[in-house]
Amino acid sequence: MSLVSLDQTGRLWALNTRDSTYVIGIEIDQATGEALVLQKYWGPILPPQAAREAAAMSAGPDSPSGAGRHVTSFSRPVEVEELLPVDGGLRWGLPALQVAVDQVRSLELRLVGVDAASGDGVDQLDIALEDRTFPIDVVLHARPYADSNAIARWVTVRHRAGGDAAVEVSRLDSGSWFIPDAEDYRYRAASGAWAEESQLQQGRLPVGELTFTSRQGITGHHANPWIMIDAGDAGEEHGEVWSVALAWSGSWRMTTTRRPEGGTAVTAGFGHDGLRWPLPAGAELVTPAVLGLYSAHGFGGTSRGWHDHIRRHILPAGDEDRPVLYNSWEATGFAVTEPEQLRLARRAATLGVELFVVDDGWFGRRDDEHSSLGDWWPHGERFPDGLQGLFEGVRALGMKAGLWVEPEGVSPDSDLYRAHPDWTLHLDHRRRDRKRHQLVLNFARTDVRDWALGWLDRLVTDLRLDYLKWDMNRPFTQAGWPGQGQGQDHVWIDHTRHVYQVMARLRARHPGLRIESCAGGGGRLDLGILHHIDQAWPSDNTDPVDRQTAQHGVSQLYPANVMSAWVTDSPNANVGRSTPLRYRFHVAMAGVLGIGVDLARWSAAELDEARALIAQYKMVRRTIQHGRQYRLGGRPGVERSALQYLLDDQVVVLVYHPYGNAKSGRRWLRLTALDPDACYEVVAGGDTDGVPGRLAAGSRWQGRTLMAVGIRPTAWEPIGADHRSDLIVLRTTAGSAPGNAVIRSRGVP
Repeated sequence: MSLVSLDQTGRLWALNTRDSTYVIGIEIDQATGEALVLQKYWGPILPPQAAREAAAMSAGPDSPSGAGRHVTSFSRPVEVEELLPVDGGLRWGLPALQVAVDQVRSLELRLVGVDAASGDGVDQLDIALEDRTFPIDVVLHARPYADSNAIARWVTVRHRAGGDAAVEVSRLDSGSWFIPDAEDYRYRAASGAWAEESQLQQGRLPVGELTFTSRQGITGHHANPWIMIDAGDAGEEHGEVWSVALAWSGSWRMTTTRRPEGGTAVTAGFGHDGLRWPLPAGAELVTPAVLGLYSAHGFGGTSRGWHDHIRRHILPAGDEDRPVLYNSWEATGFAVTEPEQLRLARRAATLGVELFVVDDGWFGRRDDEHSSLGDWWPHGERFPDGLQGLFEGVRALGMKAGLWVEPEGVSPDSDLYRAHPDWTLHLDHRRRDRKRHQLVLNFARTDVRDWALGWLDRLVTDLRLDYLKWDMNRPFTQAGWPGQGQGQDHVWIDHTRHVYQVMARLRARHPGLRIESCAGGGGRLDLGILHHIDQAWPSDNTDPVDRQTAQHGVSQLYPANVMSAWVTDSPNANVGRSTPLRYRFHVAMAGVLGIGVDLARWSAAELDEARALIAQYKMVRRTIQHGRQYRLGGRPGVERSALQYLLDDQVVVLVYHPYGNAKSGRRWLRLTALDPDACYEVVAGGDTDGVPGRLAAGSRWQGRTLMAVGIRPTAWEPIGADHRSDLIVLRTTAGSAPGNAVIRSRGVP
């Protein structure tokens, strides 16, 4: 069972995942009656008796030893172990919950009860608390997943009906996670900027508080809401790692606290400093989930744990193969016309593209970014007869149909804004700042939400769309709703939740519809939006070398079938770098392959090469999109690196060498996680050139040889051009002896 009671009082519980145990204990202060909900253990899976012993070794709040930490009259270190440290009592650290009742900003919580429930294969623990004086209820929820290694936690705060006190919430995190004691701590996180998203950073965790945040109303480009912590000794495939990720797509914050007496905690939640959320009598506020995952197999094992959980429990269609798409933006910009789009579609279809997506410029009077957001009907001059003919032509070519939209944006130069200026986020007596010549619609309003659902539903229905690229190019400014008075800060929460609702209802009405999340690149990628979409656009920077670095950061948490990756023109429009078509394809193959080039400018040779590479991707995409990923080699985009994927009997290896002047360094690439006693046939591996260790197509090798000695990829040779890459494919065989005997190739180009 994933939920096990460890004592007769119902105050000690073990939450078991596939490979880990998380123990929660509730202790009652005998002097005050206050209930402390504490994390007693988080680590490798333990049977019940061992879990009891682990909990017994954790001293209570009144223990003079303080669990071995230095205790003074100025500190109570045990607060770092609380699941939700509140503002009140003997606490001086960062509160995860701040509530003011009238003029009293302090909580004193006592235990009401514990409920353990099972249903539909899901176990959930609810710990109910209440303030001893005021009508405030707090419920801590926890849900372990028996078939993955994740645990989800969230919080409900309720103002009981019948009270007349003024209740205001100023901070409500989803939960705090205690990281077991260590001599030192190291963190790993992703940061960056527009066109430089998901840059992996790693360093020693300082004593004190370290905060990652977005105050933009969306997840943001500057950080992503996850963190990994180890004791400084974990590697890619060894060592213990504790990780926390927030499932929220609006403003958020995640703070680590490393106490000087020892101990570290991570707390995360929606919102940011300065917001106030009034809670009328009878109302409640429920947080998004914050998830924790423990792995004993290093950062790679942690990533694979998240990939597995996301595909199983978060993505709405996690087991589907994502189609190869073509997007017209790079080719046409805003100049979208039916004849030009159909010309591109015909070329894309001959390459093997399966989904054709028309980007910005198809609606209103959208000739540039200055107008028409909000006027979601076909451009009158370019499409006088509508878009039906275009998409009928796309479907006749054997491809699915997709369309770009930006439902949350509005242009001041639009019919919608002229009719409903009050629909935008704004504050009384303040200007309305524009960014990208546009404003943000207030999706917290139910009329705006219903309007968006209405036109999106009609669009998908009338055009029989299979795919929407949902963009969001504008952070919040003047984020108010004057009609709501003191409650207008709820827009920071309800906007995001109503976006979720529109996506969910749209999918319910159109089960075959698939959605891509985009926010000026990677500004909205998190575990919250992934409940409603199928893939995400990680960066507007499509240069393959830069993309390797960004995709490396994305892969820390998110699986390959989430990550849209395009092949675009060379020189690259973002950075001006020229790269071979093969290299661009091999980098994009590490995710969901897309094409975003002006196909009219490609030569016959380039079209032929692209056709062969797309066919090759289709033969390995299920392994890449759904297999276990192993990051091999060095820093992607900087030095020799490689990615390995395993699924069933297939092994896929992508090998990269961005700079050809690396005369020293690794020549041999050891594969990993193979069956040492199995024989692997090389389906595709490039030319051997007579070099030992090269994998000739059709040759067979023992798994132990490939792991102990490795292979010599052509791309890793020290002398050669910049931007070299390989795709190596192997399959297990039965009843054959290993060696160099050449047998029939599987015919992969």
